[in-house]
Amino acid sequence: MRTVVFDLDGTLADTGHDLIAAANRCFSGLGHGDLLDPEYDKSTAFRGGRAMLKLGFERLNGVADSAEIDAQFPIFLEAYAADIDRYTVLYPGMADAVESLLKSGYQTAICTNKPEALAEVLMTNLGVRGLFGALIGADTLPVRKPDPAPYNEAVSRVGGSLKKSLLVGDTSTDRQTARAAGVASVLVTFGPDGRGVADLSPEALLDHYDDLGDVVQRLIG
Repeated sequence: MRTVVFDLDGTLADTGHDLIAAANRCFSGLGHGDLLDPEYDKSTAFRGGRAMLKLGFERLNGVADSAEIDAQFPIFLEAYAADIDRYTVLYPGMADAVESLLKSGYQTAICTNKPEALAEVLMTNLGVRGLFGALIGADTLPVRKPDPAPYNEAVSRVGGSLKKSLLVGDTSTDRQTARAAGVASVLVTFGPDGRGVADLSPEALLDHYDDLGDVVQRLIG
């Protein structure tokens, strides 16, 4: 069974503003105000909560103490869960493109480094959870991307064939995951890194979800 697996943040939805807001809640709680910018720091947001906290503390102190990051991470998760979709939007054409894949006989799944429960809530709130047969989060397995195990599990849960699958993502983590799993990667160019993701040498670039069907057909039939 042909399967298309998607990353979430920066691939299916633009979640950057809400992620940055949650990180800034941590810094404000410590009396430092907002240290991160929703637009300028969006690429860091798509690399996860710890990456945002690290960046903020580096701006504040020149270095980031791992213990300080560990202490703030649960606070970040709580703040994000409390206001998970205030600004988040699906990328244009995403839902229609995934529905088209399903109608063409493909299986679809999500493999994200966002905690599974948060990913489930977000996709449900955005009204698109039903488009994906499985969702693997950062804590579904003992390991996360770029380890290939979460990707393999996503394919397995929808009854897919690894050899007839690919990963759609937006960062080097997704590129590394696909390489480790031995599958093709498609990197979107509408994220904060733009066409700079071409430097990661994916098998294909995706400029708009209108082109997804053609790209998938070319890579896995």
